Amino acid sequence: MISKNPKEHCVAVLLDVDDFKLINDMYGHAYGDKALISLAENMQNFFPSSALLGRNGGDEFCILLPNCTMEEVKESLIEFTKTPKTFSYKGQTYSFCISLGYAEYPNNAIERSQLMRCADTALYEVKLHGKNGCKAYQEGFQSGVRKQLGFVLNDISENLPGAFIIYRADKEDDEIFYANKEFLDMAGYENLDAFFNGTKKSFRNLIREDQQKAVETSIWNQIESGSKNDYIHHQLRRQDGTYIPVLDQGRIVESERFGKVFYVLFMDWQAMQSHYSEKFNAKDVR
Repeated sequence: MISKNPKEHCVAVLLDVDDFKLINDMYGHAYGDKALISLAENMQNFFPSSALLGRNGGDEFCILLPNCTMEEVKESLIEFTKTPKTFSYKGQTYSFCISLGYAEYPNNAIERSQLMRCADTALYEVKLHGKNGCKAYQEGFQSGVRKQLGFVLNDISENLPGAFIIYRADKEDDEIFYANKEFLDMAGYENLDAFFNGTKKSFRNLIREDQQKAVETSIWNQIESGSKNDYIHHQLRRQDGTYIPVLDQGRIVESERFGKVFYVLFMDWQAMQSHYSEKFNAKDVR
């Protein structure tokens, strides 16, 4: 429980769901709503009845903790941030994480709007340092850190000049989690739902059938040799059943939520040859 004292201090808290758009994209908005409902229930169960709980909009929530200081609530807020948070999707349970920032009245601010800005600044300090954590506001935090995070996943993935997907790095279960618009255009899909339906969310189904075994063997041989990256040239299957030659560069990483995953960048092989014909034809390629 969060301790109280008779002092006229209070703590304002702002928190949001890490990578919430990815949850919506992977599982659908109905299940993103389930994650938000689950988080709201976690808040109601964890914080005392004296706490004021609210939602600012989207995946951002706020809490006002009366009659306490930052030092008094520090351990409780750390505990709440670390408490497992989950939602259910088609009979399976999936976890998600939050980022949380907080500030104290009157030590950090004497006006409500200023206090919330301090909490917001602390929240985005967490975001800048890897998410999934909580921080108290401190003098010296940059109030403009939101600008550094202005290019969120959606902006980056939709405008990055490259096609990429993310899928599970498992030989038996190569479930695709995400594809950006550039990749959907390359593969001829109208949207992510159509892509998931057309591929059955399997990376294997993006490869021409007669190349599937060789491609998978090459990828895993490169990874198992100690490399974090793999490179492979193959035929990418499009929605209409045609194929285009691509060079894909994959990187295996450890995801707290999904275990080992591949981030894969696809480059149009013919376009590369067209733009870099001199390099492709050079006898002395360095």
